[in-house]
Parts: sequence; C-alpha cells; structure tokens
Amino acid sequence: MAFTAKDVAELREKTGCGMMDCKKALTASDGDFDKAIDFLRERGLAAATKKAGRIAAEGIAYATVNDDSTVGVDIEVNAETDFVAKNAEFQNFVHTCAQTVMEQNPVDVNALLQCTASGSDKTVDALLKEKILVIGENIKIRRFKRLEGVVSAYIHAEGKIGVLVKFETSPEVAAKEGFKEYAKNIAMQIAAISPQYLNRDAVPADVVEHEKSILKEQIVNDGKPAAIAEKIVAGRLGKFFKDVCLVDQAYIKDGNISVQQYTDATAKELGGSIKIAEYVRFEKGEGLEKREDNFADEVAGMIK
Repeated sequence: MAFTAKDVAELREKTGCGMMDCKKALTASDGDFDKAIDFLRERGLAAATKKAGRIAAEGIAYATVNDDSTVGVDIEVNAETDFVAKNAEFQNFVHTCAQTVMEQNPVDVNALLQCTASGSDKTVDALLKEKILVIGENIKIRRFKRLEGVVSAYIHAEGKIGVLVKFETSPEVAAKEGFKEYAKNIAMQIAAISPQYLNRDAVPADVVEHEKSILKEQIVNDGKPAAIAEKIVAGRLGKFFKDVCLVDQAYIKDGNISVQQYTDATAKELGGSIKIAEYVRFEKGEGLEKREDNFADEVAGMIK
C-alpha cells in the first residue's frame, strides 16, 4: 500500500515521533496506519530498553496537593539532560504520575508503573516507554511520597527542589490565609536549609552518640580536662540540633527566633494549635551520578 508525505506528517502528529521514524514505520507496514503505530510502539519498547542504562540525573522534583490540601505528593522523575526538564511533554508526564499517586496511592515505584495513568487508559509504564521514544532520552521515575492530612507543597527553582509538609492543626486554622502563608514559609525553610530531621526525638541515638564522641574529642584536644568535657559537650550538642533539626533551626525570615517559636507565634495569632508533623524534601539528581558532557566534542561530532 502506497503512502504520501501527508500520511507521514499525520503519523508524526499522532505519535509525536520523528519524520524519519514515521516514514520507516509506514514503509515497514506497507502504508497501513494502524500497523505503523504498532511498529512505532514496538520500537518504543526497544528504545526504552536500549536507553535504560544511560545516566538520568536531571529532570524535575515536583510537589502538589489536591484542591482542599488534604492529600499531597512529592515526586522526582529524572531525564538525561536539563533541557528535557523544560519540555512540556516531560512536565505533563510528571504531573500525570503525581496525580496517579494522589488518586491510587501505590506502595512504590513498581506499583505505580502498573497503575492506569490518571486521565488515560494506558498504564504509567506504557506512557513512560512512549515518552522515552518521543523525547529520545532515558527517563526514570525515581521516588515519590504521598501524605494525607493538612498538607502544603512548594517547588523551588522550577523543579530543582520539591517540598511537601504535613501539619497537625484544626480545619478552621488550616482554612485561614495566615496559615497558608505560614505553611509556605515552612516549606521554603525546608527547601533552603535542608534539615536532616524534624526534631530532636527524630535524631537516631547512634547519630547523637557519634556527634558526642566527636565533640568530646575536640574538647580534649583543645586542652580541656576530660572531667568537664561532658558538660561542655551538652552545651555544644544544642548547636548541633539547631543545625540539623527543623524546629530548632533559626527561622530564615527572622534569625532571632526558631522555627518552633515562629510556629507557636502563628498558632497563637490564628487562635489554635499547629504542629509540624512530617515533611519530604526531594532535590533532583541528589546522590546520583551526573553525566559529564564535553560540549566541544559534541559540536565537533555534529559537524562531522
């Protein structure tokens, strides 16, 4: 069956694939449009497998909440280049993944891949493979966290950092504009300062003991008697907690008060109680090996 340039353009519009790929698909399928789509989908599976080993450490950290701020999702989806993170098709896929997590509450990434994607009749895994084919880069859903309750989301630097925070407070307090501003400020604090723990109780005992041993060694090395080292350690340990615990940190918009003091003042102002219950902070590519590109070599290769 013959096909025309118009057919190639129509297939490209329908699938989002390149012109040459569409031409090859129509040639392989003797011009049969449906078979050509199947051909491209099959190639998409092959392309996904081929690209799976390539480093994907860029992408987006995305946080969002539902309309009444009772369910929130923080998710990181990686691609190979920062350029793709700005691609609308990639961003829409990330949003779809987040919405699917919000609606279906999968237990992990593997379970998410098997879910029917929000607003689609395809699985998240099928959509992922399609995006790999169309965008031409390895794409991976790395991690996500879903929280229920009074939640607030914040995205920093167009997806460099995504923060989700859960609070314990009354619906009346949560509905006030003052609380919404407060919740955003707490999320921004977490994005900017990156606390390791929520409060002192959340710091593992072995971490505290390790810090104590280091502080004690420093004090002894400074020439202080070992007998009084313990007392000095207790004082210095307070600074350690101020560095690593969210509620003990200096509030970024007013360094004269702690986050806990800011929380208490806001609760009093709004006529209720507020407690920061949990938070999630995802930074794109955090802990992942970065791909190193040599731009000069890339341009030279294109010229050749």
